[in-house]
Amino acid sequence: MADHITVDLKSLAETERLGRFLGEIAEPGDVIILNGPLGAGKTTITQFIGAGLEVPGKCYITSPTFSLMHEYPGRLTIYHMDLYRLSSEEEVEDLGFVEYIYGDGLTIIEWPDRLGEMLPDEHLEISLAMAGEDCRTAEISANGEKWQKRLAGINALSS
Repeated sequence: MADHITVDLKSLAETERLGRFLGEIAEPGDVIILNGPLGAGKTTITQFIGAGLEVPGKCYITSPTFSLMHEYPGRLTIYHMDLYRLSSEEEVEDLGFVEYIYGDGLTIIEWPDRLGEMLPDEHLEISLAMAGEDCRTAEISANGEKWQKRLAGINALSS
């Protein structure tokens, strides 16, 4: 079973379709980590995941760069973390983020390298790269059995 796919997102609509699908298939306790340079679309795809999780429109999903974490209600609660300003896994632990990461919502983490050994074995990793103004390439890696089973659906969506 493949554990890695590459998806060309040739438009904002394709990015939306992927994000909504991820929100629709998300289960309690899931973790999605997002990699990519500033401006690659990490918060944009999080907005679309939120739409797939039925986050109310009045709860506009924004980058948590300065607040470190935002929480949004939906079919599952989204814990959207941006660890860019942290320097170590000890800081993540001191802030109490481990309780969210291993909780019952969907945790979406930008700049996950700050987690170190605290990164759950079971997670979906999406590495975004710009390929034009609204175009991106998404390298998607399924880590753990639950995400590997769902990767086929993600791949079928992009076909």
